[in-house]
Amino acid sequence: MMNDEEASGADTSGVLDPDSVTPTYSAMCPFGCHCHLRVVQCSDLGLKSVPKEISPDTTLLDLQNNDISELRKDDFKGLQHLYALVLVNNKISKLYRLGLGHNQIRMIENGSLSFLPTLRELHLDNNRLARVPSGLPYLKLLQVVYLHSNNITKVGVNDFCPMGFGVKRAYYNGISLFNNPVPYWEVQPATFRCVTDRLAIQFGNYKK
Repeated sequence: MMNDEEASGADTSGVLDPDSVTPTYSAMCPFGCHCHLRVVQCSDLGLKSVPKEISPDTTLLDLQNNDISELRKDDFKGLQHLYALVLVNNKISKLYRLGLGHNQIRMIENGSLSFLPTLRELHLDNNRLARVPSGLPYLKLLQVVYLHSNNITKVGVNDFCPMGFGVKRAYYNGISLFNNPVPYWEVQPATFRCVTDRLAIQFGNYKK
């Protein structure tokens, strides 16, 4: 006995099964968030953690005014086009390592790192930063900063170390700046006055 499809004579060989269709990036949006033009807005939702199902082509992720208390290893994995991340007014009190390498980050706004007083490692390598992020001298426990493979052209004398003595509790034991268009011979020695050892500073030749 023929079923309805056979009886109708319709060719169903080219019809897609809805359950087998993989959603496109533009269709991905975390529950409760608003997503438009590669901007994902998840503010004021009472979130306890960074939401899942964030589109890989997201350029701006707004997570401000939530109850996020920690950032996990793979929270931002795959967001290779992320340009801006907003995490102000959350409950992140203990974060020791922040890895944001291998993205397309061009700028860290002033004050963006001020909510991370316990940060010890900051990984911003392989991005598109044009300068050293502001606020590093005031992260008293910061010891490792990866900034290699960016577009940094200048390093200021106060980019890493505070101007006053006794402000920083832990000295740096690792700063990587290689593969940046920085004329390293122009960087003043006092720039690294709060580094444990000169060997902890990694410069290198820049290759286009």
